[in-house]
Amino acid sequence: MSDVLHYVDEQQDAARERLFDLLRIPSISTQKEHREDCRRAAQWLVEELCTIGFAAETHDVKWAEPGHPMVVGHADENDAYAKAGQTHVLFYGHYDVQPTDPDHLWHSKPFEPCIKEDETGRKVIVARGASDDKGQVMTFIEACRAWKAVHGRLPVAVSILLEGEEESGGENLLPFLKAHQADLRADIALICDTAMPNRHTPAITTSLRGTVAEEICLTAAKQDLHSGMYGNAAANPAYLLCRFISGLRDETGRITLPGFYDGVVVPDEQTRAQWAHLYPDDAALLGEVGLSHAAGEQGFSAIEQTWCRPSFEVNGIGGGYQDDGFKTVIPAQASAKLSFRLVPGQDPLKIREAFRAYVRDNLPEDVTVTFTSHGASAGFAVEKESPYLAATLKALSEEWGEPAVTTGCGGSIPVAEEVRHALGMDALMVGFAQADDHIHSPNEQYGFESFHHGIRSWVRILAALAE
Repeated sequence: MSDVLHYVDEQQDAARERLFDLLRIPSISTQKEHREDCRRAAQWLVEELCTIGFAAETHDVKWAEPGHPMVVGHADENDAYAKAGQTHVLFYGHYDVQPTDPDHLWHSKPFEPCIKEDETGRKVIVARGASDDKGQVMTFIEACRAWKAVHGRLPVAVSILLEGEEESGGENLLPFLKAHQADLRADIALICDTAMPNRHTPAITTSLRGTVAEEICLTAAKQDLHSGMYGNAAANPAYLLCRFISGLRDETGRITLPGFYDGVVVPDEQTRAQWAHLYPDDAALLGEVGLSHAAGEQGFSAIEQTWCRPSFEVNGIGGGYQDDGFKTVIPAQASAKLSFRLVPGQDPLKIREAFRAYVRDNLPEDVTVTFTSHGASAGFAVEKESPYLAATLKALSEEWGEPAVTTGCGGSIPVAEEVRHALGMDALMVGFAQADDHIHSPNEQYGFESFHHGIRSWVRILAALAE
């Protein structure tokens, strides 16, 4: 394995240039004008996998919009390894990225990757998708390239699945997994779409929050009204929307929907102590974004509020006059984009229905409501007794020179639960992003060290899973 690691070290510049090529493709899955860019990114990945000894192709998806292609690749040696009973891993990542707005806050063009030093002096790659998830996808592909270049084969059987609409709901993923069970089933899934708790502690994320994402629109009068002529008398959708939103939390920060906490389990004291060591106070998590105190559910630290407690957030809200100056109107419509983050044990469909029932039951005369779902997924937890978990923790510890830890994650990666549901196997979530990578924000970045050690980590992990 040392010769493979040496190859990685020698080829750092070339690996970064390949990442830059992928970052230049504006594969924004939520925007129709970038449909062909998403297909172009998928084809780029197919060609890259083929150059390192994978049989790879794109697969069109047909179940839901936006319908960006999946990329599936299998290492040439997989059939021989299957006969020998060798471990088979399925790697998952996504090639689509978030929109870039607000564009005026970027210091460089989002799809023209550049290198700079951040405020701590580390070298970083700046571009949309640098960290989430193109940079992380390429850590695994480059690890496979290194094994192939040095030994002509990988140490385990490897299949790769790259999604093109993770950032836009991913509704095609589960039916795709079910339709391609025979082609995608392996012993363990490896997911690279998570982060490290700090720059020197490697981690495997063993729990994720699911999500319920809802868009709500309230409509009253047939047009905007003069607030002097109709104020008090006419229903105001903007006010009603604010009232609905404020009623979803009580004074302690708990969410008020009936049955919302059904199935929620508080972590054991050992786990809470480990997390407290990583994040000794709320500022340890929030300080990077200019905050210092947990604002959610009382009785839980900031890290616990994000890793093991469910939440409700307002992601966007609008209605009435928004331009310069002032216009005294009662808006005819008001809308909001809302999300619930869920922990393992909660049922996302029941929570979505509870939210909609709450609004409908409190809707006054003359006001109508429409709901639009933007996805619903359950939380996920890894089986702690998994032998693959132990081997991967050991490999990460050897690469980073510090004991690897298990963590939670406040984000949603539906593929973990969907892989378990559709393919009947567990998933390990190993990521090398950092809290200050500005994921989903302007000036997204990925550190040189994160990228380089990520490649080396996958080299070690593949070797460990072969033992």
